[in-house]
Amino acid sequence: MTKTMRINLNCDLGEGAGHDAELMPLITSANIACGAHAGGEATMLETYRLATMHEVSVGAHPGFADRANFGRLEQQISPADAAELVRSQVAFFSNITGGRLRHVKLHGALYNQVSREAPLAVAVVDELCRVWPGLTLFALAGSELLRAARARRMSVASEVFADRTYQRDGSLTPRSRPDALIRDEHAAVAQVLRMIREGVVRATDGTDVPIVADTVCLHGDGPNPVGFASLLHTELKAAGIEVRAVST
Repeated sequence: MTKTMRINLNCDLGEGAGHDAELMPLITSANIACGAHAGGEATMLETYRLATMHEVSVGAHPGFADRANFGRLEQQISPADAAELVRSQVAFFSNITGGRLRHVKLHGALYNQVSREAPLAVAVVDELCRVWPGLTLFALAGSELLRAARARRMSVASEVFADRTYQRDGSLTPRSRPDALIRDEHAAVAQVLRMIREGVVRATDGTDVPIVADTVCLHGDGPNPVGFASLLHTELKAAGIEVRAVST
C-alpha cells in the first residue's frame, strides 16, 4: 500500500504585513510574532483569535528584539542568553493566550544562528524541554537545532522553505545574496513538491541535497503571499499530498 504523503504549511504571522486573515484558510500552522522583532500584545491576541477561528495550530515565533532590522541582523549572543530570549518570549505569548500553543519556531537571524551553532541549539532545546516539554519545535532540516531536539527526544518537525534557495551543505542561502529568494512562484512550488516527493532540493551550485520535509514555511511578508499560498495549497492537493498540521 502506498504511504500517504502529508505536509504541514506554516506561516510567520502577526508581523504587520496585513494578510493574516486571508492566509489563515490556506495554512495549517501559524507562527505568531511575540513582540520582539514585530507584533505586540494586541496583535498577538488578534492573530491568535484568527488562528483559532480557522482551526489553525498556534505557535510562538520568538526573535531578536531588533525591530529596525526586523530581527534579521545576526548578533553575538551566549547560549544562556539565547535560551532566556526564547523562554521569555514564549512565556509572554503563553500567558497572553492562556497557554494554548502547540509549537515554537524561531525567527530570522536567531533562527539561523541557533540552527548553525550547536551550543546555542542545545541551550535553547534544554530550556524548552525544561519549561514546555510538550511543545513541538520547528527546526531547519539538517540543522544543529534539529539534531539537539532529537537528542533530547523533543517533538520536532523538520522545516523546509518554499521560497528560499539552498546551499550545498543544506543551509539556506544568506539573504544578503541576490539569489537567496525564489521569485518565480511556479519554481517555488516545484521545489516544494520535489522536497516532499523525492527528499532532495537542488542547491544553487546544481547539487541535489538530501532533505526531510515535515513542514513548509511560507512568508507572510512576501510580494504575493496570499496568491502563492493558494497556488501551493492547490498544487499539493492536486499531487495527492495531504495538508495538515503537525501532530505531537
